[in-house]
Amino acid sequence: MADVMCMSDLQATAGRLNVDINSIDLDSILLPDGEDCYIISDDEDLEKEKEFEFEKGFGNIILVDNLPVVPKDKFEKLVGVIRKIYSQIGLIKEDGIWMPVDPNTQKTLGYCCIEYNTPREAELAKETTHGYKLDRSHTFSVVMFDDIENFLKVPEEWAPPEIKPYIPGENLQKWLTDEKARDQFLIRSGFDTEVWWNDARQSKPELVHKRSHWTETFVQWSPMGSYLATIHRKGAAVWGGSFDRLMRYEHPEVKLIDFSPGERFLVTCSSQEPINPCDTHKVVIRIFDVRTGKVMREFDGSADEFAIGGTGVVSGVSWPVFRWAGGCEDKYFARIGKNVVSVYETETFSLIDKKSIKVENVVDFSWSPTDSVLAIFVPELCGGNQPARVSLVQIPSKEELRQKNLFSVSDCKMYWQSNGDYLAVKVDRYTKTKRRTYTGFELLRVRERDIPIEVLELENKNDKIIAFAWEPKGHRFAVIHGDNPRPDVSFYSMRSGTITGRVSKLTTLKGKQANALYWSPAGRFIILAGLKGFNGQLEFYNVDELETMAQAEHFMATDVEWDPTGRYVVTAVTSVHEMENGFNVWSFSGKLLYRILRDHFFQFLWRPRPPSLLTAEEEEEIAKNLKKYSKKYEAEDQDVSMLLSEQDREKRKMLKEEWDRWVSEWKRLHEEEKLERQKLRDGGEASDDDEEEYEAKQVEIEELMDVSEQVISY
Repeated sequence: MADVMCMSDLQATAGRLNVDINSIDLDSILLPDGEDCYIISDDEDLEKEKEFEFEKGFGNIILVDNLPVVPKDKFEKLVGVIRKIYSQIGLIKEDGIWMPVDPNTQKTLGYCCIEYNTPREAELAKETTHGYKLDRSHTFSVVMFDDIENFLKVPEEWAPPEIKPYIPGENLQKWLTDEKARDQFLIRSGFDTEVWWNDARQSKPELVHKRSHWTETFVQWSPMGSYLATIHRKGAAVWGGSFDRLMRYEHPEVKLIDFSPGERFLVTCSSQEPINPCDTHKVVIRIFDVRTGKVMREFDGSADEFAIGGTGVVSGVSWPVFRWAGGCEDKYFARIGKNVVSVYETETFSLIDKKSIKVENVVDFSWSPTDSVLAIFVPELCGGNQPARVSLVQIPSKEELRQKNLFSVSDCKMYWQSNGDYLAVKVDRYTKTKRRTYTGFELLRVRERDIPIEVLELENKNDKIIAFAWEPKGHRFAVIHGDNPRPDVSFYSMRSGTITGRVSKLTTLKGKQANALYWSPAGRFIILAGLKGFNGQLEFYNVDELETMAQAEHFMATDVEWDPTGRYVVTAVTSVHEMENGFNVWSFSGKLLYRILRDHFFQFLWRPRPPSLLTAEEEEEIAKNLKKYSKKYEAEDQDVSMLLSEQDREKRKMLKEEWDRWVSEWKRLHEEEKLERQKLRDGGEASDDDEEEYEAKQVEIEELMDVSEQVISY
């Protein structure tokens, strides 16, 4: 963002305006009332909701100073330039630009007033264009029209400001200091949203926070777990610390949200149904500063403009529309347009070099997870005159680092390894007859000199690729290929023993009931999952040893989620199925730890952890001396195990004592009622405790109820 106007600049502008302020014909400008809006965040806010209050003012007008002073014959040209700049930010009302002229010189006075449709658009225009350089001699100084009166009321004598005591905010990372090093997870079922500790040692979760009607649609953790975002009718809200509300973000009818990787910005999207069935959805996307709640940039248009790219289409929008550069710096974000890739920087939220990257027929792109490098895919043109290609482009220089031409391509997908070391390009190619396709991989070694590319083709070219996944922080990848119901799973390495620069095959597992791959975040372990048609088949596999650790089943499982540490994994059955809703918690090796059933179960989310503060060398040192460090935790585990055993023994002892008390009580009642039982036997002396004196017999009695005769003729 541009620097905020200092007080001296504001006073100078106000003083300058004071000369001509009375000459402004305010009656000629239509100024609607300002409007206060707020967001309903939960039930408490619903109860406190009041009618909107309206305040009169000029909140939708800005004043732009330091404009060129031009004669009358250049007046229209200058107005056109101003309109072109400011109409990109919001809707300017008809006759909404007023630029005064000096009656003596017939030249402009160097400033103008711009009237927007809403105060929010005016505020955004001020934040975006204050400090904008029109040319070498003119830098815009922008102020809200409502603020001018306040600047003129600055007292002549300075008074020291009131010093308020510092109140430290709540530590948003406090949950990471848990003594048991537990992770949190969130579940949403029915109208309830709950946050729990995963206490695997106790084989049960521990409740942290619970609230009903916390959100209207879904919830979402920020990428490093600092915030929890909820969705409401008036916009979005974020919560942190002890789950107090930290900020609200006004965006009516918001449908989708997305955080930047460094949690600095929140992207919200709304999509409104068109009045005319022939029209498309109207889409509004806003980018907020997470801490201040300010709108940093707004984009609006039809759904067609935001339907290119993205990983999924929701309400006519390919989401996410904007994708953020890798790392946690949040410097750049980008989107696909028609024949362009538009890359923005977050200092001013404008295009880099004020123009997009022209790429004819571009259909997809992705950022490196760690660097400001774009991978761009362009399909093959009809007739084969121009081949498909994948390009790596450095940002912000826009330098092309590598390009690979691809021929006879029907489809292409790109997969980055988590460290940005490798890029796998899955290419579906036509055969010579154009009747069938086969799949191969172009593997780019991004960190190596000149970015070498290796081609990998399966032994059976006709095998269909069902799933592909890189090992996190590693050099291996897994591929599910073949035809259902029992495809094969192959593992490959980008290294060949101690030699780098060669792809090697590790093993192929034949005939597996799997259609999805889930690597542990720590690497090494992977789950081969058979979801949907495979009814929740699970295989826990150790890739280091190339052996199966366990096989299990979670019937009708729809989701698999590893915890951030890779120690535990959850399989869940969400409400897409009507039965068996709930989740199972497993160890990394496939041991079922506990199971929770919930009706109308919608979401399970592990709380993400921020990146480790340890260096690669420190992590390697810990791995080498793991046995030394593990002794402490093994002792703690043993203590917990003994405690659980003792608790189990105490529980069984209590149940035995309760049973003995119950039996003794019934024996006492039995003895007290002995005389009554003898009276019922007419004083018989038989002991009712001697069960051998009684004999149970079953007697069958037949009784003729009716007889009838009927003559049947043939």
